[in-house]
Amino acid sequence: MSEVLVIGATGTTGSRVAAFLRERGVPVRTAGRGQGTHVRFDWAERATHAPALRGVSAVYLVAPAGVADPVPLVEPFLEEAVRQGVRRVVQLSSSAVPEGAAGLGEVHRLVRTAMPEWAVLRPSWFMQNFTGRTLAVRERDGDLLSATGDARVAFVDAADIAAVAGHALTDEVPHNTDHILTGPEALSYDDVAAVLSRREGKPVRHRAVSVAELARHFAERGMPADYARMLAAYDEAIRDGSEDRVTDAVERVTGRPPRRFSW
Repeated sequence: MSEVLVIGATGTTGSRVAAFLRERGVPVRTAGRGQGTHVRFDWAERATHAPALRGVSAVYLVAPAGVADPVPLVEPFLEEAVRQGVRRVVQLSSSAVPEGAAGLGEVHRLVRTAMPEWAVLRPSWFMQNFTGRTLAVRERDGDLLSATGDARVAFVDAADIAAVAGHALTDEVPHNTDHILTGPEALSYDDVAAVLSRREGKPVRHRAVSVAELARHFAERGMPADYARMLAAYDEAIRDGSEDRVTDAVERVTGRPPRRFSW
């Protein structure tokens, strides 16, 4: 098959999607702003879109990070993809964002209506959100910060997201649907703190805060204020039970069960 374009190829899912495809002999073209990619790509520079798309058959699309409304950047890209004859787009979205909702939900709608073949991946929160000490969900001392209370989330491994993406990009029959991707069990942030305590060999605590305090914390970590507020609001939805669910999508698409939160 023709090359598959992977946008955000140095990111959490993009790097894993590229590796998954290469392991199966699929030609991959990686795109991004930094070194280590095949072609330079910048959402804000339309002149980079056509060269990145030329000759590819499918695209793994990760919308621009830290942008509350990515539609003005993504819509011209999809129009160029259609002009270039791209058949299939697989978009990374979120379980928290249904089709048509502001931001990624509007991108979902655009992908579905613009492309002949498509899939939208709507994963729950990533297990990898908790690795390392520089990520926004962890304080500088390593403790967890959330506004979720004791609500539960079925955290999903980025490797499982990548495997579903790989199938959606290459399966002979297009998926033409959205997939809500979860891990095999729903855990509270207190549960996660206990797992991390065992893994790291030191106590890790979960500190419950208000949505407003969480938004300030994100902004202090360098997020744009509107994006920080949007991200913090997702915790409020989690507190109300939005992510307390487990789906069979990973196993249904890949043929194997999702990984547990045990690393």
